[in-house]
Amino acid sequence: MEKKDFTTTILVDQSPRQAYDAINDVRNWWTGEIEGPTDQLEKEFTFRYKEFHYSKHKLIEMIPDKKVVWLVTDSSLNFVKDKQEWNGTRISFEITPKDDKTEVRFTHHGLLPQIECYDSCSNAWTGYVQSSLRSLISGGFTTTILVNATPREAFRAVTHVRGWWSEEIEGGTAELNDEFHYHYKDVHRCTMKLVEVVPNRRVVWLCIDNYFEFTDDKSEWIGNRISFDISGRGDQTEIRFTQTGLVPAYECYDICQNAWTTYIHHSLRDLINTGKGNPNPKES
Repeated sequence: MEKKDFTTTILVDQSPRQAYDAINDVRNWWTGEIEGPTDQLEKEFTFRYKEFHYSKHKLIEMIPDKKVVWLVTDSSLNFVKDKQEWNGTRISFEITPKDDKTEVRFTHHGLLPQIECYDSCSNAWTGYVQSSLRSLISGGFTTTILVNATPREAFRAVTHVRGWWSEEIEGGTAELNDEFHYHYKDVHRCTMKLVEVVPNRRVVWLCIDNYFEFTDDKSEWIGNRISFDISGRGDQTEIRFTQTGLVPAYECYDICQNAWTTYIHHSLRDLINTGKGNPNPKES
């Protein structure tokens, strides 16, 4: 069987320096208990997630704005027979400018398809890198869809917010300086102002008021910007959704990024492709 280390890549709008700094801020993108420095060459830090996973990592290579490499010096994976499968493996982050963007290539050298933990570990790394690390670098949560429609059709769907987010919306949702109010039962309410509208290319909302019933800080979204960047990709159209400010440190992060993923990848996509989304229904 061919040996193929697990790798995954993200492309972000931020600079190589911002990517490098975020990678080294491990506590804010890798969920678990971390002890020790994560940003100093030759130093070690430990990671622990409940009773399932323990590992120790030594920083063996750090090239500012270009590369970070960890060596796994000890591990205990309590969900597989060989609990030390990670021992001696290396985890690298290679940072490369790509035009006006930055590419981060994550590779876990030694995480191979033939080892028992591969499926669980590769799925976990994909989530951490593609969602949590990307969000920390960009200063917010982002997700992208590709649809079989023109930029004009995509723009019209994005601004038809009642058609994909919620029928419980009051106010304008399509013109510059419009304000609209959203609420979901007694759980969440917010007010958005359209601060940038470039037809068929970009829409940006500013959250000017917010309330969450389920967080200690009930105003976490206030000041965040939610943007929809629309661009042609051959005969298709890409929509990149970003909530700048929705970072892993937020108490609401997991719930909110899961909700946005569903609204964008299912409801908004369906509205564009079929003419009918799946917004929250109007409350009686």
